[in-house]
Amino acid sequence: MSKPIAAILYDFDKTLSPKDMQEYAFIPEIGMDAESFWAKCSAVMMEHRMDQILAYMLVMKQEAEGKMLLTREVFKRLGKSVQLFPGVESWFTRVNRYGESCGIEIEHYIISSGLKEIIMGTQIAKEFKEIYAAEYCYDENGLAIWPAMAVNYTSKTQFLFRINKGVLDVTEYNGLNEFTPEDSRRVPFRNMIYIGDGLTDVPCMKLVKVNGGHSIAVYHDRKKNANRMILQGRVDFVVPADYSQGSRMERTVFAVLDQIQAAGRVGALQTEDRRRALHEEQEQ
Repeated sequence: MSKPIAAILYDFDKTLSPKDMQEYAFIPEIGMDAESFWAKCSAVMMEHRMDQILAYMLVMKQEAEGKMLLTREVFKRLGKSVQLFPGVESWFTRVNRYGESCGIEIEHYIISSGLKEIIMGTQIAKEFKEIYAAEYCYDENGLAIWPAMAVNYTSKTQFLFRINKGVLDVTEYNGLNEFTPEDSRRVPFRNMIYIGDGLTDVPCMKLVKVNGGHSIAVYHDRKKNANRMILQGRVDFVVPADYSQGSRMERTVFAVLDQIQAAGRVGALQTEDRRRALHEEQEQ
């Protein structure tokens, strides 16, 4: 019998990293401060009634003109400046090792409204099976010309179903929309853990939670928002954004993995009994 799969799904900005990824290198290099940049993004969004993610992608392109060539290589270079919360660098090794001790295969995914190309430049990019985030398409010279993907707070949920059904290719929609029996889905929702920091994560947090999985709200300096989410029944846990060994985050995730392991054993016994009963029924 193959190992059960547990998927840990992460937002990025303010979940794995203390600030929005653009604030580490991109905004300083174009000669702006973070407050002015985000204010312009909000103004463009309101003026054109744009999606929030498309608005910031447009402003990035406009403000970079004459100052920086927006290529995949440049974005990856910017990603090297992104800082991470304590313990994140060693987190994946520790979680994978614990999953192995429980007989569970762990898969890590990013579902972010930030830029995929910048995330790809971070030191942890290799840890993820898939990175679902906003990204540009590029012309024959490798320059960003148009949004290829914009991931906002509601479109994030499609990626939960992709992971659930094992339809990971973002260009594949037939398999995503076809009916798939619950027991044939690659990663049951009950085997999912969603980790995020804010309101843009709420649809994913709620979807995972109501389908038997677990959602974790992390906080750095805004515990009040995280507390509100657990009091409203949107998440299961509220923990500090500290991924260090022995941290509350580690203890929480390990406890959920213990539950997934136990549920897997119970499910296997139920399946065995159903098969036995069906076999005996057919023999009569």
